[in-house]
Amino acid sequence: MRKLISIFLLSVMGFGIVITLQNIPFGADKARVSDYYVNKGVKETGAVNIVTAVVVNYRGFDTLGEIAVLFTGAIGLGAVLFGGKKPREKKPEPASLILRTGCKLLFPVILLFGIYVFTHGHLTPGGGFQGGAIIASAFLLIYLGGREMKFNKTAAKVTESFSGLIFVIMGLLGLTSGGYFLLNFLPKGTANTLFSAGIIPIIYIVIGLKVGSELAGIIENLIED
Repeated sequence: MRKLISIFLLSVMGFGIVITLQNIPFGADKARVSDYYVNKGVKETGAVNIVTAVVVNYRGFDTLGEIAVLFTGAIGLGAVLFGGKKPREKKPEPASLILRTGCKLLFPVILLFGIYVFTHGHLTPGGGFQGGAIIASAFLLIYLGGREMKFNKTAAKVTESFSGLIFVIMGLLGLTSGGYFLLNFLPKGTANTLFSAGIIPIIYIVIGLKVGSELAGIIENLIED
């Protein structure tokens, strides 16, 4: 039975790969697609960072799938580590005073930098995933320097769920207002300003919060185990 299931899954994956390769533009077609993004991306999206315009606007549905993959990975890690059993209580070893103080001083700075990265993703290199990873690194640092501190799992879960919900709601609002999911329906504003690019900054903010809370939760699970 397992062999049949494996053959079936491999067949489905192979079929998907073939269909994907057939739809990938090559040669001149690929050049036309890239030229379109470069020449019209700023005007159509309001984002001067063309990578952001592609990831969050033209291919925003793919980004939603990537977030779902990260969410599934976090759930899978928790299931593998704990498997329904309560985590073992371990008495953390206290860090040195210098390490503990340094980590506490750096924590808000790193957190602020992560917020800056995902709120300015439509203007400068960076975005939601990068900013979320920076925020998670701040929590990792505080764990290393203040091992007696506990991570607020409830707040992380609420932030993660609320951010994902806003992402979907923004997509549905675009669907109802313009006919397709994640339509950039808000005013584009003036390029090179913070309040521009329509829904793109909002999407990057919720992605940054969601990725940051998920990665911080993964770090918490690994440390507890």
